[in-house]
Amino acid sequence: MMGNRDFAFRTEAAKASDVGASLARLWMRFREHTLVLMTIGVLIVISTYLQVTIPNLLGQAVDCYLTPATLTALAAANPGAASAGAASGTNCWFVQFDPGASTTNYALGLSKLVLLIVVMYVGSSLLTGLQFFLMNSTGYYVLRGLRIDVFKHIHRLSLGYFTTHEAGDVMSRITNDADTIQQAIGFPLVGVVQGSLLVVWIAYNMISDSPTYAVVSLSIVPIMYVATTWFSEHARIAYRKVRTRVGDVNANLQENLSAVREAQAFNREGQNIQAFSESNAASRDASIEAVAYTSALQPTLEALGYVSIALVAGIGAMVLLKGQHLAGTAMSFGLIVTFIAYVQRFNQPISQISIMWTNLQSAVAGSERIFGFLDTEPDLKDRENAATMPPIQGRVVFDHVWAEYTPGQPVLRDVNLVAEPGQTVAIVGPTGAGKTTLINLIPRFWDVTSGSLTIDGVDVRDVTAASLRAQVGIVLQDSFLFSESVLNNIRYGRPDATDEECVAAAKLARADSFIERLPNGYNTLLGERGSGLSQGQRQLLAIARAALADPRILILDEATSSVDTRTERLIQKALEELLRGRTSFVIAHRLSTIRNANQVLALKDGQIIERGTHEELLRARGFYYNLYMSQFRRDLEFAGVATAEG
Repeated sequence: MMGNRDFAFRTEAAKASDVGASLARLWMRFREHTLVLMTIGVLIVISTYLQVTIPNLLGQAVDCYLTPATLTALAAANPGAASAGAASGTNCWFVQFDPGASTTNYALGLSKLVLLIVVMYVGSSLLTGLQFFLMNSTGYYVLRGLRIDVFKHIHRLSLGYFTTHEAGDVMSRITNDADTIQQAIGFPLVGVVQGSLLVVWIAYNMISDSPTYAVVSLSIVPIMYVATTWFSEHARIAYRKVRTRVGDVNANLQENLSAVREAQAFNREGQNIQAFSESNAASRDASIEAVAYTSALQPTLEALGYVSIALVAGIGAMVLLKGQHLAGTAMSFGLIVTFIAYVQRFNQPISQISIMWTNLQSAVAGSERIFGFLDTEPDLKDRENAATMPPIQGRVVFDHVWAEYTPGQPVLRDVNLVAEPGQTVAIVGPTGAGKTTLINLIPRFWDVTSGSLTIDGVDVRDVTAASLRAQVGIVLQDSFLFSESVLNNIRYGRPDATDEECVAAAKLARADSFIERLPNGYNTLLGERGSGLSQGQRQLLAIARAALADPRILILDEATSSVDTRTERLIQKALEELLRGRTSFVIAHRLSTIRNANQVLALKDGQIIERGTHEELLRARGFYYNLYMSQFRRDLEFAGVATAEG
């Protein structure tokens, strides 16, 4: 099993990743929420505008109110004495240098500017919070739809898929992988969009204010881009490994929970714990690798951001102290403050985008696994023109049927069989003879490789699987019971059945006597897989479920092999009633079923080597006779003793 997991890991980890394609498919799921997304887009633009405007206002506060030249101009009250802000071309809000201007009016203008800056900060924060709420709520709707689609696809896949893929790994697509997407499509996604807009807007403002100074300020950006690209690429690969390893852990856990009894019976606790520890260690190592790249990116960009601020402050200060212009731009203290604020604002979204982008790598890795699962084509699909199966009469014909799971290794070889309506066909043979494969072809759990299987003259491949299976009932050797009430477990095949019909089916299966002894009778809640009931009691409930479904074709796959002889005698008459009028296929391990069958098929190596009634095959003294003598005679002797004692 571990070999299969390692192979699955290597295969999935080696898949090429297309971030754009994965994000595009996620976007397709957001389209039905276009109005909300447009609202978020408007909020992003407004919030970004506020954040871009604040640095300019900080520069105005310095040049228009706080520099010595401005204070001198105010003191002189000379209309011809322009402020430093006016001299440097700064657009000053709320200030007028009139001859009659008073200090009070000047202070009022500064107060208004400071208040505006505070309002912009608060407004930007509120808009960011609203964006967070709207995007996350939309993300939960998308996540719900994605999980439903995965769950639907699980039911569309054929049984062959689940023989090669572990249930825990499939479950992780709905749980862990979907959660990583939710963590990314909320605020991080908004942050990436808003940060990208903010970077472009700030760069435009910087170039508008001073192209040369902007080049100095943005000179570190190429290095930031290279660092971000390198760390993000490695983080994405690492996160893809994480998602695969987490699926491995889930598969290991699910398997061990299901097999806890076997583990204790064979004293395998130590080995299983060791295997689980190794699986967790692999998940840990992959997570540490991903976190290492993510953690290294933030301080790298932060350090580069400080270098950028140092360049802006240093070069601006030198130009200002020398009283020079920078490529035609008059340098002022306010311009230096503005550009320092711009660079801080510029570096902050770059840093956030990089961190959020690495988080998106985990979501992309999760979405790759989910979309890869959704893209898995079922082995068995309804044909485009598949019809609805008409009401079944019950004539089943196998015409030169071959079947195989692995190409070139047939499990059934040239099987020919005709079962008339109402007949019971018993199937016997050694383990691996192909008995279960034969009956699995009837409800089309598998398809024939060559030949044909028809019911009432209709090829099962020409009708929808749902309409076919709705008229086929199955009772397995180990039927699955759900963590529901006894009543709902019986009702599973017919959700619209009344309580009275469920009770009648239980009585037919002779299950009512033990049900009534349960703490809450038919309303008793069963544990997982029917824990608390004996194997025989679980089989009785499975037979009651089949009886309630009232199928036209009934399949019993070793249905009574786990029932004791006394319980079998109780349900034998119920089975006779259940089989009456139905075409039935029974994989038989008890003589009582075989003796009443209209046909007995003896399978060996995928071929029917003998057929006939029980008596005919005994008289032939061939393969069936030898099988009977070794496997069924004890049942006959036991039945004879029981009859004598009765």
